[in-house]
Amino acid sequence: MTDLQEYGRRARAWLEANTRDLPPEPDLAAARAFMARLYDAGYSGITWPAAYGGQGLSAAEERAFQQAARDFTLPIGVFGIGLGMCGPTILSLGTEEQKKRYLPPLLRGEEIWCQLFSEPGAGSDVASLQTRAVRDGDGWVVNGQKVWTSVARQADFGLLIARTDPDATKHRGITMFVVDMHDPGVTVRPLRDMTGEAHFNEVYFDDVRVPADRVVGEVNGGWQAAVTTLLHERVSIGMGAARTERPASFNVMSAAARERGLLGDPAVRDRLVDLYVRERAFDLFNARLSQEVKAGIDPGARGSVAKLLLAELTLSSADSAGEILGPETVAYAGHDEGRIARALSWAPGMALGGGTNEIMRNIIGDRVLGLPREPQVDRDVPFRELKVGTQAKEAGR
Repeated sequence: MTDLQEYGRRARAWLEANTRDLPPEPDLAAARAFMARLYDAGYSGITWPAAYGGQGLSAAEERAFQQAARDFTLPIGVFGIGLGMCGPTILSLGTEEQKKRYLPPLLRGEEIWCQLFSEPGAGSDVASLQTRAVRDGDGWVVNGQKVWTSVARQADFGLLIARTDPDATKHRGITMFVVDMHDPGVTVRPLRDMTGEAHFNEVYFDDVRVPADRVVGEVNGGWQAAVTTLLHERVSIGMGAARTERPASFNVMSAAARERGLLGDPAVRDRLVDLYVRERAFDLFNARLSQEVKAGIDPGARGSVAKLLLAELTLSSADSAGEILGPETVAYAGHDEGRIARALSWAPGMALGGGTNEIMRNIIGDRVLGLPREPQVDRDVPFRELKVGTQAKEAGR
């Protein structure tokens, strides 16, 4: 047995022993406790530098662990944004002090992170954001609103992008900050969606003071920092979903069709073949992307391909469930009662969160395929002169 096989065998044995007694839906305390055990066992931050709390191992060990973890449901979803997006951004752009302060607690599950980018008037066009950060002494004062923020209610910290120079063009006057979500002036309000749950939140900032040492990257260089985070986000969404059992997967849907005697129906068979092909394409693409990331190869805009594939797969799965299960879709008891109904309700959100399908196609066409860019009449216009978001509403009064 090779060292990697032994590593994977030990990982599987650890997972079997430590997931056996987990409740079906662990609460936050149980999730934190599991994350701490994962860290103590050496399976959190496997490829992150040891100087910042990681294990300092290679991509091969990471792949071996992920392979072992595929058969287990790990209660680490609440840490996903920190581990997949915020942490890697700080690892790439943060100061030495920031890396030592924020990364080890993140890996141990002691602190939860969220991402504060989208606004009511700046969703697909994030660079039109209007949350403002103004210098005040040796720090900054932030005012504004963010929306569609996942895990904001549980988060201890967030990566925030705010406008720091309204006289610059919209992409050049933005700065990224680390914000303490417990600071005075930070208000979080849940947004309940049609699944009945509150996956997203609104976050308000009213005169929130942010110390100067919480700037990530360069002042007014926040757009490039945001692009770094978004690349990690899209890769993370795709790779995370590739490691997760889908409620309306090909295996589940083909079993449901067999139970109902529908496998001989040409329309149902066509639907199942389409679902299988989409799943395989998604899994294989993400396996390749994962290997490249762990080998230090920047996937660049191809992360948007993973995000688009996932969104289309999610919608296809929902369509398959509706066609095969019919009215039973809303209360199908054959596979974790309620999961398929929730997945059906959640499907449209996957085509929006992390960038709409239309935006993903624009990015892929422009940055992956090299197609001509869409016209941008506002590229060289100072932000304060643009009619965007609430500025456009005020201009129309």
